[in-house]
Amino acid sequence: MPRPAPPTKNNPLFQYHANAYAFSGHFTRPFEQQIDVQASSSLCVTGGHGCARVENFQFRNFISFKAGYTHVSGGHQADDDTNNTLVTSVLEGLNMMDVLTADRIVCRLYSKHVKGAAEGKITMHGSKFENLQIGGRPATIDLDFKLFENILTFKDAQDAYNDPKSEFHQRAADPFGSGEELPQQNGDGVFLCSLAKNIQVDSSLGVSVDHHSIYVRGFGTVYFAELFMTHGQRVLTMFRYELGSSTGGSGSGGSGGTNGKSYPPGG
Repeated sequence: MPRPAPPTKNNPLFQYHANAYAFSGHFTRPFEQQIDVQASSSLCVTGGHGCARVENFQFRNFISFKAGYTHVSGGHQADDDTNNTLVTSVLEGLNMMDVLTADRIVCRLYSKHVKGAAEGKITMHGSKFENLQIGGRPATIDLDFKLFENILTFKDAQDAYNDPKSEFHQRAADPFGSGEELPQQNGDGVFLCSLAKNIQVDSSLGVSVDHHSIYVRGFGTVYFAELFMTHGQRVLTMFRYELGSSTGGSGSGGSGGTNGKSYPPGG
């Protein structure tokens, strides 16, 4: 059998990367205990398929979900000579301390890497919250996919951010309202913003909205649809929580990330 030809710019080696998990956390009060990562999947560098599933998860009387599952896949598409990666993470029947509940939470990312491109183009269509409730009342969150239809790469994000009047700049400049604006980002920089454009909750429940988070008195803060962007990579986390009451802790769920690179560069 002849030895395989080495990678060249005309015949590059593509390294796939994708991972996802359904839920994880760490309690610090009234006890200290780690919740191991649930239903985690990681893609082989040569592509292929991976999945994981957890049924009827219960952490004491604090957190439960009926099902959590993830899926990662990657492969070469011959008709347009691209390398494609898909990541999904799903939680069904989530209940957090009888305060935050949801029928279904879906994180979905799809990356398409054109031969010769510096980075793949990544979309997040299909991510969603179904019947999200706070204290038994509906909480509606609009996910702004339209904004990111023209921000498919980190280079797109850099260009959009350089315009201080752009919607992306307004969203990513100070995502937590700290009062410190993010400077322009170079090639090794990072953006953190949210897909959440509009959050509506019943304020009579002792609930308030701040940027992409909901604060519930006696429970804590939940951040929704956080997007972490670096060159060639995106990580979408559908919810991240910081408990701040008689129960303390933090964690996240419905998260996935993807990127991919060719060797040699430019191949």
